[in-house]
Amino acid sequence: MGPFNSQTVADGGGVETGTAEVTCSIPVCPALSVLQTSMLSVQRTTTPREKQDKSKLVFGQTFTDHMLHLDWDSDGGWQAPRILPYGDLRISPAASSLHYGLQCYEGMKAYRDADGGVRLFRPDLNMIRLNRSMDRLCFPQVDEASMIELISKLVVEDADWIPEGDGYSLYIRPTAISTHPYLGLAAPEKVKIYVVLSPVGPYYKEGFKPVKLYADTEQRRAWPGGMGFAKAGGNYAPTVKPGLKAKKEHGCAQILWLFGEEDYVQEVSAMNIFFLVKKEDGEGVELVTPPLDAGDILEGITRRSVLELAREWRELEGGVPLEVSERPLAMGEVVKASREGRLLEVFGTGTAAVISPVEAIKYRGMEIEVPSGTSIGPLAERFWGALTDIQYGRVEHPWSVRIA
Repeated sequence: MGPFNSQTVADGGGVETGTAEVTCSIPVCPALSVLQTSMLSVQRTTTPREKQDKSKLVFGQTFTDHMLHLDWDSDGGWQAPRILPYGDLRISPAASSLHYGLQCYEGMKAYRDADGGVRLFRPDLNMIRLNRSMDRLCFPQVDEASMIELISKLVVEDADWIPEGDGYSLYIRPTAISTHPYLGLAAPEKVKIYVVLSPVGPYYKEGFKPVKLYADTEQRRAWPGGMGFAKAGGNYAPTVKPGLKAKKEHGCAQILWLFGEEDYVQEVSAMNIFFLVKKEDGEGVELVTPPLDAGDILEGITRRSVLELAREWRELEGGVPLEVSERPLAMGEVVKASREGRLLEVFGTGTAAVISPVEAIKYRGMEIEVPSGTSIGPLAERFWGALTDIQYGRVEHPWSVRIA
């Protein structure tokens, strides 16, 4: 790809033009440079943090002793990676991430298996998605294998923080931000990736607790051609206020986001969504989740894993044929299936909960009750068992990558 004309829009309304060379898929993105994993330096803490009793862990509030730093600039590319003691970042108040939302992240976990080994679950897919999000923000791309190697070394460094036991894990949060100190709206010339680790306990401490969802017909999370496919902070901040309203006024844990005049299902605020329905012709059942082709839905790692398992199984445990569909699903179809007694299960998928059963959906003044009620449905429970068996190494599978 040759030179392109870049445009920088300043807050004052002026426009500057220039030329530059690029090699990635979006014309204004910076060139790829190689991560030098062999140049990794490690500075261990001299003041180890106190570990909390695992029974008292609260998601995202406890952090390990160290973190990974990767810095990039448009002149020199990626600098040598560093593992340093966990601590606050020093960043310019003019950094464009603070002004224009130039930020994205990933969520993944490390698990302790029964033999004391440490495992990651499908880390290659997390790195592919990180690159996709970074590309959309005009951030430099990273070599995915090198990122997995660096993250693995950080996890191994703090491996004694991984709590043992089913449901316990070490949450891994890679984050990319623009550190470019510039108040104009432009592709960043400085970027930082940092990775922090947080030990977490079971999402359901006392068994599964199905949630109620509020299908919001007034506000929208994403739209075709927008940013919904990227794991960028700007997709999540606008959901906080509607989420609080859904909880306070409707007694619902999360929002089921919709789009279009037909109220097509997109996803839930923090997870993808699946519906299991009996087919109208009576020939088996269909597992339905919205498609990704409009770019308005996050391609969840757990979502993909559920789809691949379902296509491998091809039937329910009782031998009932199982059809797997990624297709548009309007709320009218969900209402119809419920009224005809064909709605069987609804559940969400995500890194934090793995599988999150849904008890009911509030939609346009009605409450669509899911037959599984306050317990988890048989298919959702089967997915839960299969996925956690892989994650904790109880079943050997290519998706589980042992790193120590």
